[in-house]
Amino acid sequence: MATPPGTSDRTQRDALDLLKELNEEHERTRPGDSELAARIQCYELAYKMQTSAVDVVNLDKEPERTREAYGLNDKVTADFGRKCLITRRLLEKGVRFVQLYSGGGHLEDTWDGHSDCITNHTKHAGETDKPIAALMDDLKRTGLWDDTLVIWGGEFGRTPTSEGVGKPGRDHNPHGFSMWLAGAGVKGGQAIGATDELGFRAVDDPCHISDFHATILHLLGLDYKKLTYFYQGLDQRLTGFRGSLVEKVFA
Repeated sequence: MATPPGTSDRTQRDALDLLKELNEEHERTRPGDSELAARIQCYELAYKMQTSAVDVVNLDKEPERTREAYGLNDKVTADFGRKCLITRRLLEKGVRFVQLYSGGGHLEDTWDGHSDCITNHTKHAGETDKPIAALMDDLKRTGLWDDTLVIWGGEFGRTPTSEGVGKPGRDHNPHGFSMWLAGAGVKGGQAIGATDELGFRAVDDPCHISDFHATILHLLGLDYKKLTYFYQGLDQRLTGFRGSLVEKVFA
């Protein structure tokens, strides 16, 4: 439901109340229509997001020490720092899932180090290291740490070898790479598993992506074995046909 420019909060609230009344009347004649019920809830959620989002993304009232901690005063860290600070404010408002994205664009604009992996990763680690540390400190300071699961990673790693003579970049490698978890329910200060001597393939305590997903769901209080959906005549599991908990992760 688009809101015309200049529409007051009261006018929008009245319009949504009328729409809700009409949808509920329509729903009464179609009991069990979950899509219609979901549509009503979506309108309400969209309204709540519109009315509160402006305040959440306005960082002008944040103290200078907070702006400095998140790197907002440094052009290198300012972009990701702003994202991290908005994330903290969203969590304080009760938002249950926030996705932060580092990078964007093509190759050197993101973490895709085909041309020069060391230069690329040094650049992007420099953009994100200080802001993510500030976010984690704030989560601990505000008491959100014990209720927030922090997940950091990408969809693959890099090969231990260069792409060729005179090409210091590295190609994609799905066989051995790292993810890290912190916060609620996680036992910190440990590295689980290891790659071979070349750093190419996981050989000690390898964790399949389905294991990783199962572990995340468990930390969120969900039984991954019961999360199924019906598709092509079969109940499919969210973690696929495999998936085991990585017990060493748990505090």
